[in-house]
Amino acid sequence: MTSNNTHYYDDSQPPQYYQGTDNFEGDEEDEMPATEKDLAEDAPWKKIQQNTFTRWCNEHLKCVNKTVTDLQKDFGDGLKLIGLLEVLSQKKMYKKHHTRPNFRQMKLENVSVALEFLDREHIKLVSIGLIWTLILHYSISMPMWEDEDDEEAKKLTPKQRLLGWIQNKVPELPINNFHRDWRDGKALGALVDNCAPGLCPDWKAWDPNQPVENAREAMQQADDWLGVPQVIAPEEIVDPDVDEHSVMTYLSQFPKAKLKPGAPLKPKGTQLY
Repeated sequence: MTSNNTHYYDDSQPPQYYQGTDNFEGDEEDEMPATEKDLAEDAPWKKIQQNTFTRWCNEHLKCVNKTVTDLQKDFGDGLKLIGLLEVLSQKKMYKKHHTRPNFRQMKLENVSVALEFLDREHIKLVSIGLIWTLILHYSISMPMWEDEDDEEAKKLTPKQRLLGWIQNKVPELPINNFHRDWRDGKALGALVDNCAPGLCPDWKAWDPNQPVENAREAMQQADDWLGVPQVIAPEEIVDPDVDEHSVMTYLSQFPKAKLKPGAPLKPKGTQLY
């Protein structure tokens, strides 16, 4: 690509792939202000988020037989980023790109092609990370969900939309956030059982002091029978340090979940709650 009109990106400030502590537009934050510990490079929430976002990318990239382990490095030549965008959008790039980017300039041009595609798709990159932008757009904002008023959904922020869908799905629990209300694992069981009655029928009897076991049971059932990949690990989703964007990434898969034939649905137990 030697055209003078080629759109290059400023490699002195490459795309930010992960989400910082700033909130995305329209988000109501009820956490305490970020502390020095939260902002540290090795902050626990950052590692969880990196793991979650990487798994989310790989769930989509497996359609084109690609994988990533380090988003910053593996997207550096633009090829896997282009592959991810084409899978998510079900469209091809508007411009040709280098399939064998052996030189730095070729890699920069490939990333530029990907960023120009986002621009033409009206997906704006602001201060938040690129992957979180893609999750917001393709997993939360854009898909049509059952049992939802389309016009009302358009008025909501992505966070409000996802939270509202979950609240309607799980009326038995006061779920008002994407961090504290998920820490004992029982809300996960409730969500799974409401998506497929009988899949986690006894979630109310689960011991709140066994959060990892609760989360593991719910998430394994969701993975096996609802087709909801575990892009976050059970021990991560109940970790007090988990950030809400990692939790939202996982939960955003539920509105499109479909029960598979042969699921081991069971009647509710007889425990007294």
